[in-house]
Amino acid sequence: MSYIKINGSVNWFGLEIGKVADSDGAMGRPPLGMKPTTIRLSTTTIRRIEALVGNRRLALFIREAVENELQRREQPEALNDQDHS
Repeated sequence: MSYIKINGSVNWFGLEIGKVADSDGAMGRPPLGMKPTTIRLSTTTIRRIEALVGNRRLALFIREAVENELQRREQPEALNDQDHS
């Protein structure tokens, strides 16, 4: 995980997510079940996350946040039904 800061903005950020094998299984380490991707976050956002969880937990925090948001959006009707009860 790394990021490059130019003119106060993060221009590249490496993050691993997904369920695609990253090894052919022939040799080396077993697959992690993650696919590298790039996202752009402001320096302020990264600093806020790091202040909460530390700089070594940034990717984990983002993976968990994405998973939580996916679950929330995939089941909006269940939440709406609860709101109207």
